[in-house]
Parts: sequence; C-alpha cells; structure tokens
Amino acid sequence: MVIPSNVQSMWREYLGIVQDVEESRFYEAFSFGDSPAMADELGQLVVAGVKRATAGSVWSYEDAGKPVPRKGDLSVVTDSRGKPLCIIETTQVDIVPFGQVTAEFASIEGEGDGSLTYWRDEHKAYFMRECDASMRVFSDSMPLACEQFKVVFPLPTQSAA
Repeated sequence: MVIPSNVQSMWREYLGIVQDVEESRFYEAFSFGDSPAMADELGQLVVAGVKRATAGSVWSYEDAGKPVPRKGDLSVVTDSRGKPLCIIETTQVDIVPFGQVTAEFASIEGEGDGSLTYWRDEHKAYFMRECDASMRVFSDSMPLACEQFKVVFPLPTQSAA
C-alpha cells in the first residue's frame, strides 16, 4: 500500500517510535463522513477519545475495490483538508446488518447523544446518500462492517502538548 504524501510525516514518526510495526499494516488515510464539517467534527471526537468505532457499508468497500478492515490494520485519520490528526488501530470488525446494530456499538461510535435512535437516524440518512450515489437500495439488511479501534498515535500525553 502506498502511503499518501500528506500523511507520510506522521506515519514515519509513528514507525520511529513503535519499532515492531510493519508498513504492510497500513490500511488507509481517510476522513470520516461525507462533508468537510463532518470530517472535522468526527476527527476531533476520535482525537478526544469519544469516538472509538465506525460503521462502513460492505458495499462501499466492494465498490472501491478495498478489503473490509481487519483487526490490526492501521489507518491515519485526517481532517477535511487532509491534515493528519492521529493513527488508529482496528481492534475488532463485525459484519452486521444495519437493523441489528446494537445500542452498545452506537454508544462507542460516540456521535450525537450516543443513543441507538440517534445512530440509526443519522446513519440511515448517510447510507441512503451513499446508496443513491452507487445505484443501490438502502435496507435494514444492508451489511455493515462495524469497526472498533483505538488511537495509537499520538499518545494521549503527546496530544495534550
């Protein structure tokens, strides 16, 4: 996988600190959501430790020709301008139909009030936009990759500086 130029500095700094990481664990550099405001808001929730999970449509991974994230993958989270914010490590991925996402998962995703009702309303709207763009039809059975992660860089003491 090619490390995008906008995140190479952070990635190299991380590799210099954590000696046992193989570059092959790099999954992607990305921002959350589908708008600049969403990317900035959700990125800051990750940095603050509030957002520790995300859900992506399995169909979107297929359409992009990318594998679903796996435990141990490392990704660089960026803001809306492509500035790297942090590096996350995937700790768990479960493939779950939209309609079976749990309140526990909604809570650790850390958005809005953390409730399952909020999660379903906001994510249904998001996935409907995504489905419309890819000529698919949203349904409660749509498969999601429910990914949990932890921030591995910068370390909490570094992000406060």
